[in-house]
Amino acid sequence: MDPKIKAGIDALSYSGLLSLWRLSPVGHPFFQGEAGDYFKKVMTEKRDALPPGEAVAVSKRIGWG
Repeated sequence: MDPKIKAGIDALSYSGLLSLWRLSPVGHPFFQGEAGDYFKKVMTEKRDALPPGEAVAVSKRIGWG
């Protein structure tokens, strides 16, 4: 995986990851191959680290564009 892509994923908060997941155009490099697997892993870890109910609150704030 490109180190810049990994660093970009690592730098995002759960809110940033979820926004990107929902609102990015098809083919975004963060969702391709090994980077996509890593993105999913990091997003899940950051979601699971949130206080109870916060993931739902973040989701509602972001919406679906």
